[in-house]
Amino acid sequence: MTTAIFSGGFAPIAERLQSDFGFDEVVANALDVEDGKITGRVVPPIVNREYKARALRDLARRLDISLDVCIAVGDGANDLSMMAAAGLGVAFHAKPAVRAASPIEVTHCGLDGVCYLLGNEGEFAVD
Repeated sequence: MTTAIFSGGFAPIAERLQSDFGFDEVVANALDVEDGKITGRVVPPIVNREYKARALRDLARRLDISLDVCIAVGDGANDLSMMAAAGLGVAFHAKPAVRAASPIEVTHCGLDGVCYLLGNEGEFAVD
């Protein structure tokens, strides 16, 4: 099984999650840095609602799998297109609009619980 993070957040945080939980791929917003300082700008492309859905379609194409066997987990409106493209969308501690659009809702565990449900039975240690 291949796992990926498609986040509208910032790459350093998503990359930490990748390291801690063993995700295979990460797509997130890169921060612009000049002279060793963060400028406050984001380096294109911006990972938004449409970009997340495109990233999922691209991943499925690269893996030569149907979107029907993909699971997308999200919490905000910027996840809805990605969740709609996947065979199964899971609302994770989600906003009301996402919960309404999803047949499955996770509200009582953390990301480690979701990873376990998806088949990752390893140890999770988040520092």
